[in-house]
Amino acid sequence: MLKKLVNHRQISLTIVAKRSANIQSIDSNLGDRMKILNDNRQYLKTLELIDKHKNHIETCSNWVIIQALKACSELRDIQRGSSIHDLVSSRLKHDPYIFPALIHFYMQCGDIDRAQSLFDGSSKKTLNIYGAMMKGYIRNKQAKKAIDLFSEINNPDKFIINLLFNACAQLGTAKELSLVKKVSLNIPKSFHSDPFIQTSLIDALMKCGDTLAAQSLFDTIKTRNLFIYGAMMKGFIINSMAIKAINTFNQIKNPDRVLFLSDSNLLSSLLDALMKCGNTIYAQSLFERSKIHTLSVYSVMMKGFIINDMAPKAIDIFNNIHKDEFQRENNQDKILNLSNKMKNEFSRSDITIYLCLIKALADIGIFSISQSMVQQIPSSYLSDYRIQNSLISMWGKTGSMDEAERIFKTVSQLDHIGYTAMINSYGLNGMSMQAVELFRKMPKEFIDESAYVCVLNACSHSGLVAIARSIFNNISIKTDIIYTTMIDCLSRAAVFDEAQQLIDQFEHDHMPVWSMYMALLSGARNEKNANLSQNIFDRMKKHFPELKSSLVSASILLSNVYASTGDHEKASNIRMELEKSGAKKKVGLSITEIDGKILQFRAHDQSHPRSADIYIEADRISQELIEYGHKYDSSWITRPLQPDETIESVLCGHSERLAIAAHFIDNRKPKIIQITKNLRVCGDCHRVTKIIAALRQCEIVVRDANRIHHFYTNGQCSCNDYF
Repeated sequence: MLKKLVNHRQISLTIVAKRSANIQSIDSNLGDRMKILNDNRQYLKTLELIDKHKNHIETCSNWVIIQALKACSELRDIQRGSSIHDLVSSRLKHDPYIFPALIHFYMQCGDIDRAQSLFDGSSKKTLNIYGAMMKGYIRNKQAKKAIDLFSEINNPDKFIINLLFNACAQLGTAKELSLVKKVSLNIPKSFHSDPFIQTSLIDALMKCGDTLAAQSLFDTIKTRNLFIYGAMMKGFIINSMAIKAINTFNQIKNPDRVLFLSDSNLLSSLLDALMKCGNTIYAQSLFERSKIHTLSVYSVMMKGFIINDMAPKAIDIFNNIHKDEFQRENNQDKILNLSNKMKNEFSRSDITIYLCLIKALADIGIFSISQSMVQQIPSSYLSDYRIQNSLISMWGKTGSMDEAERIFKTVSQLDHIGYTAMINSYGLNGMSMQAVELFRKMPKEFIDESAYVCVLNACSHSGLVAIARSIFNNISIKTDIIYTTMIDCLSRAAVFDEAQQLIDQFEHDHMPVWSMYMALLSGARNEKNANLSQNIFDRMKKHFPELKSSLVSASILLSNVYASTGDHEKASNIRMELEKSGAKKKVGLSITEIDGKILQFRAHDQSHPRSADIYIEADRISQELIEYGHKYDSSWITRPLQPDETIESVLCGHSERLAIAAHFIDNRKPKIIQITKNLRVCGDCHRVTKIIAALRQCEIVVRDANRIHHFYTNGQCSCNDYF
């Protein structure tokens, strides 16, 4: 494969072509003018220039033709580029520079067959021609062909070696790792000091999973540029080693660190690492300090806030995309041009920013917010199947099933994701039979693990045990997630013996899985079965002694079981042990929207500006409940009461009750109230919310950690009290 490797000095294609420019060119400066336009991404203006000379294009210099093809490549203008190809086809046998430019053009436009035909027809394959083909294969996700082509090259230069490493990085398998190491050992020593080779080699090693080899290479590099640091950081992130990525950033000296924050790709890598480590404050600080706010940087920030359960902040980032840019301009006349520039940037970019927006809206789960924000998505994107699939999921998670169904019926490319999103939406909203019916209509080739999990979950939340059992028994390959969902279904229905049998069946050939025992424990909690809960918890400690952070949630469940049965001493002991260990309990939050503002409440929250009014309204509602005949259920209080507390005051201070009260302060008769909780709704709050909906004749929609509860004005809930 590597017959002989020599250090070829890479000669720029454009410079050589320029030197060989045809003296008979109509305008000797035309190529230079076109290059300036291309460098400034004004590709349409480049083609406007060539159009003025279209009657003489056959006599234009190679330099001009190459610039015209570059503009066509960037615009993906296959028709115009093909026309130029036809006009200069007679030159190809004698010109080594237009040839690779044409291959690059066709590859950029995704026409691999035309590029391949050109390559196969070339009598003399130069390194530039090989390079154009390899680069094109990599761009079109056909790295294997690029690697195969490399084996034909006798004397690869740095550019070719760099492309090989890129191809291996794209595939990222053990086979490619072996090839990368073999080639790196055989290239000239001078190549090893080239920063481009160093960067691509680190990238390949990282993407092939050999972080130790990448670290070893990094440690030997005496002069490290920002791209080398960036490759290391991205590599650590890919390999789920975000802390090491941050440590790598901390090695950068201060002047370079400033430059680092001015490079959007490097900044994105750092922000991604910080967000994955949960350091949202530092990430936001760097984001605000940086002068470079590209769409990729915005996307990383939005994704970061979403994974850290801070969806409202992701919405804030989206809203600031235009505002941040406008604030940099103190000339009002520039604002319109700036707005158009941003719109063009959106249209040129992929749809990631909008997918992030929809994901954030889905996490918030409030219809009014989603409705206003979705209107900002360009109509051209609304027909994209990825956007449509995301919208189905979003509307389902906001409880807006009419909207979810409407989009599902109009999806341009209905696939397994669209079906699964719709099935999951039905399940979340208590429409389990519709979920089952759609699952049965789903094309068999679309059915995968996610589809099985969603339909079984729908059955689980409505008590459709027989249907779930039938579906489960007909699944040929049952993964641990599928087992867990079926165990959850059985446990919710208190069919504990069968649930345990499934666990035993799974563990016959596999290691124990934490989530299966949590499903079993949750079911025992629902039944207030303290003995069974303790037994399950003891087995969890035995099977998973190393999962101390996960045992916290199990301990809280067990404590809640004892509290619900009146054994407050045992419940308190468990809580005290948790406090001694320093374990942190997940804070319960409720999100709602009032007058266009997103409000967030904790239990007994007093941070709201109108907190006093909220508690007055909460007391008023409480009196109405008592007059109606409601008796507060102390079994849902999982801690000892303080001297100044009562059962009523503790339960009335739950976060969703404060959110409900806040809605009634200014508007005594709202038509609908919508709340999103991050924890499961307690039994007393569930009963109370049904009564409030009936007394105040206001529909209340509450999405908790498991499902969506539609509390109707007739005093009923969509879950039929099965939760």
